[in-house]
Amino acid sequence: MACFIVPTIVGMAAHSARKKIPEHWHVNWLTTMIFGGAVGLAVEHYAHGEIVPWPPFLTAMGSPADTVAMLKEMAVVGMPMALALVAAWAAIVYVHNRTTLLRRAPLSAAATA
Repeated sequence: MACFIVPTIVGMAAHSARKKIPEHWHVNWLTTMIFGGAVGLAVEHYAHGEIVPWPPFLTAMGSPADTVAMLKEMAVVGMPMALALVAAWAAIVYVHNRTTLLRRAPLSAAATA
């Protein structure tokens, strides 16, 4: 229903804070991952009729019972998705920064002897 909204909010927060975050953290990678996934999920939800082009846009907001189910899905599915995306991004950045640091490190005296 609306599981893509939580990661999208995380992506908007990361995008708005990108100037304050150090460059070596590659926040642009996080926003690209999040917004790419969110667009894919939005298209999938639109294809299944869960998103409509007229207000309130989310079919789950049509009745209070559906709204409760939507909020539960956002908490149960959206939050883990956002956390998994941030964890994957952190792992990618860690590996990238470690390998870049190793490539830039000068050869030790033992390796050249």
